Parts: sequence; structure tokens; C-alpha cells
Amino acid sequence: MSAIYIAGIAMCSVFAQWMAWFFKVPAILFLLLVGLILGPITGQLDPDMLLGDLLFPVVSLAVAVILFEGSLTLHFQELKGIGKVVRNLCSIGMFSTFVLIGLSAYGILGLDWRVAAVLGAVLVVTGPTVIAPMLNTMRPNKDIDRVLRWEGIVIDPIGALFAVLVFEAVMLVGDEGIVNHTLMALFKTVSVGLSVGVLSGWLTSHMIRKEWLPFELHKFAILAFVLMSFTGSNYLALESGLLAVTVYGIWLANQDDLEIDSVLEFKEDLSMILISTLFILLAARLQIADLMLLDFKVFLFLAIVLFVARPVCIALSTYGSELPFKSRLVLAWIAPRGIVAAAVGSVFALSMVEAQIPDANKIVPLIFTVIIVTVVSQSLTATPLAKLLGVRQPAPNTFLIIGANHVARAIAVGLKEQNIDVFLSDPAWENCKMARMDGLNCYYGNPQSEHAERYLPLTSVKSVLALSPNRHHNALGVQYFSHLLGDQNVFSLRSSTNHAKANKDSATFLSRQILFGDLGNYSKLSSIIAKGGKVSSTRISEEFSWEQFQANNKEAIPLFILSEQRKEDETVRIRPFITDMNKPPEVGERIISLQPPKMTILSGNTNKDMTIGEKLASK
Repeated sequence: MSAIYIAGIAMCSVFAQWMAWFFKVPAILFLLLVGLILGPITGQLDPDMLLGDLLFPVVSLAVAVILFEGSLTLHFQELKGIGKVVRNLCSIGMFSTFVLIGLSAYGILGLDWRVAAVLGAVLVVTGPTVIAPMLNTMRPNKDIDRVLRWEGIVIDPIGALFAVLVFEAVMLVGDEGIVNHTLMALFKTVSVGLSVGVLSGWLTSHMIRKEWLPFELHKFAILAFVLMSFTGSNYLALESGLLAVTVYGIWLANQDDLEIDSVLEFKEDLSMILISTLFILLAARLQIADLMLLDFKVFLFLAIVLFVARPVCIALSTYGSELPFKSRLVLAWIAPRGIVAAAVGSVFALSMVEAQIPDANKIVPLIFTVIIVTVVSQSLTATPLAKLLGVRQPAPNTFLIIGANHVARAIAVGLKEQNIDVFLSDPAWENCKMARMDGLNCYYGNPQSEHAERYLPLTSVKSVLALSPNRHHNALGVQYFSHLLGDQNVFSLRSSTNHAKANKDSATFLSRQILFGDLGNYSKLSSIIAKGGKVSSTRISEEFSWEQFQANNKEAIPLFILSEQRKEDETVRIRPFITDMNKPPEVGERIISLQPPKMTILSGNTNKDMTIGEKLASK
């Protein structure tokens, strides 16, 4: 029977993630709903009965892995460059939120001071898993988008670490209240956690550098090290394990010569599985009786969280900055809590209940109440608020190019010469390095990963061009972004002319392989560029029509049509040449094309009107 329940939880997790993907909302909403339906509403799932004594170890180990994955994204060099506002949000802003929520829980709800302190510490964390989907729909201006994304990324591990320290401090308070005893115990816990984390990080880095571990064992070995670090640290000093794995992840993240991208990708996948399963289990553990413990005072507590704690945090963090007042208003409203708060808070609650601390059974219901209210209310109101205040970005106008190979770079440079925003993505570091040397923005990794959601400017992406020679990368990108942006905004380049006859890709992917017409395929473009071909532009005029362009540039491959006529919400209008294009270029539009080497473009342009690309192509 237990196997059936476990399989059912897995299927429900997939269903909840799929619903979130379909409706483009944070997955936490549907995971919470599924957990509530299976648990307190229908009584079909009882995690305590299902897992028994294993429940606490399973939840603790899952939280350890989630915190480790989050800490892998915290690079010190990025922390230094994220701006004063974000630094303040993750320091004085975080502390002010902790104080206000903790005092409110103590004064309004009447909770034990230890429970109130832990609750305040846990609720400082937002997290990118709830922020990113909201921002992608909301599309705020760059200042708001940058601040909220970076706050979610940085405060995830920092806030969790802060919560761990607060929890350890309150749990180590002696019955006699002896300050020295408490401080010594806290010092021991922090010292052990830091030491185990640093030792694990150093040992892992050394083993990878010395190639004592084969590459295929990196993922599994690091996972084993995480679990051992957590349990070993807890054995040496109670409740120090979460601190140890957080420090472990931060250590690995800041080793510049260490290749851990495959590990990060693996941990993202594992974290998704754990988050989905964990959230359903934790939501199912809620009892109607526990929810009934929350009286009308909880509404006043929520008002403090929403309308006092966050605005004060923003006021302190943005003091003296150049952020406009309207941007500050939006920042003061957006602070949804997510899975880290639920998972870490649940682990703390289990420990505090075992320690027989009064009111410890109220931690989980309160955390889930805050999660539900913040995610639902802010998801529904964020976009209307941004529109009302006029802080929403114009229609997206950036081309995201999958691939940073020489073909993709040549096309990106040609678009950039026409003042078109482009952003490249490639899992090969050498390609990314070459793109950045050409002055192009490039994301190192897979654009459909969770990590990319944090670092790619997805709110400004209008179209996706899959230009990788790897059909697998193109297919994944097409499938992922077709849902996000719509089929009409996602295109792929064929690998070669005979590719369609031999491939076994899906019909959906094949239908998007329409870039640059029948002659446009990666092999041909690569050959032309390798021989010295250039991307250039030609204006269509009364004197030089589209038909004349075709007649005089038979070897050229048209890539895009660029119009200078602008819609109200667009900065530029550009559309790629595709198979069966039903609207040819018109007078006044420009043809961006790939010209073979040593060809002269015959057009009605004067040298004064020609772009850099045209001048190069006409020489």
C-alpha cells in the first residue's frame, strides 16, 4: 500500500507542475492545492502514517539538498556587483522584516518568544521559484525586475542561513537562562557547521581538481557528500547540519576553476523532485484542528506582514537611492514567500514540537497561511499595479538566440548593428567566451533551465531563434519557449538540406524549422560565413525593389525584414524570413541578409545611407 501512495504522490507532483506550466503561475500554488486536497480535505494522505519515524529524516535531508542547491548560485563576485539596494534588502531590510514579523507574532498572536523569533526569521525569505514566474507575467521595468530577481537569488541562501542561526540560538537557550551557556553552545554549533561546510567544500574541490573522481561520478558523489555533511555535522553539534550544507554550496560556487555546471543542473532537477514531493507532504500534514488554532488575530498579523513589514523593509533599503517613487511602491508590494520558507519552517517546527516548546504546532499553519495569501494576492494584482503606475516594460523586443556558435554570432552582430537587442545562450563555454569578446550578451548554460530563469532577461524576450547545430538543443528550446512565447514567435534552423529525411524529431519541432526559407540551413550558412561572408542590410525603395534585390543578389540568403514603422508599444519591427512567407518586403523596409564574400550589393542606397554592414558588403 505504501508503494501505491508514493507512486500517487509522484504523479500528483507531475500534474501540479504541469498545471503551473500550463497556466504560467508559480508551481507552489498547485502543489499546495494538491496537498490540501489529499490531506486535510479528503484525508487520503497521512504523511506521518506513511513514513512513520522516517518523516523527520526525509524532510530534513530534502531541505538540506534544497538549501545546498540554492547556495550554489551565491557567487561573491556577483554579490558585490548587485547594487546598494539589493545589498540593503539582504541585510538591514532582512533584519527589519525579521524584527517586525517576530514582534507581531509575539505581541499580536501571543506566541512563545522562541516560536515568534523562528517564524520571523523563516518569513524573510522570498526565493526565485516564486518570483521568476510572477515577473515574467508582470514585465516590470528593468529596475524593479533586476532588484526583485537578485533579491530572490541572494536572499534564498542568506535568509535560510539567517533562519538556521536564529533557530539554533533559540533552541540552545538553557532552562536556567544562563547567557554564557547559550552563547557557548551557539558558538559550538556555528563553529562545527562552518568547519564541516568548509572542509567538505575543500575536500570536494581537491578531489575534482586532482581527478580522483571520474566525471560521471561528480553528481552522485557531491550528493553523497551533502548528505554526509548534514548528518555528520548534526552528530557533532545538534542542528548545525543546515549551516554546514549552505557553507558547502557557497564554497563550491566560488571556486572559479571548478567545473560544476553539470552538478548544478542535476541539483536543479533533484530539487524540483524534492520540492514537489516535500510540499505535497507538508501541506497534507496540515490538520483542520491546527488551522482552527488560528483566530481572527491572524488577519491583523497578515496585515503587518503585507502592509508594514515589507514597506518598511523597502523604505530602509532604498533610502538615498535613485529609484523612482513608483518603483518603490511596486517593490513594497511584491514579496511572495515560497518553498524554502515552507520546508525550513517545517523542519524547525518538527524539532520544536519534539522539544515540547509551546505554540510550536502553530508554525506550519502560519507559514502556509502567509504563503497562500502572498502568492495568490500578489500574483493577481502585480500586473494591474504595474500598469496603473506605468512601470511596465513596453512589448518585448529582444531576440533570444539558442547557440553562440560562429553562425549565431555573425547573425547576432548583424542584428546588433541595426540596434536590435539580442541575447545568446550556449552550454559550451568557448562559444560564450567568443560571443562576449564580440560584445554580445551570452548566457552560459541551457536557456530552458531553472537557473536560466534567474539570469536570462525573459521579460524582454520577444522571439527565440534556435541556431544551434545540435538538433537536441534546438528541439528542447522550441518545445519550451513555444509555450511561453507562442508558436508564432519561436523558430528553428535546419541542420542541413537532407536533415528532414533522416531525423526522428517530433512534428511540432519540424514545423518550427522554417528559418530563412528553403535555402536556410546551418551547413550552408556556416560555409558562407567560414569563407568570409557578412551579414548586411539593404533598403528596399521605389528605385530598388524586392524583385531587383533577388535578381542581383542570387547567392545571398535573406535573414530578416526590418521596418522602421513603429507600433505604439514597440521600439522596432522585425520579422525573420521563413518558409512560405506570404508578405514580401515593402518599400522603406530593409533586408538583413547573409552575403557571400566579395559581392557588391546593387541598391539605390547612397554611401551616406548605407549601414556598416552594407559598406563592408559593397567593398
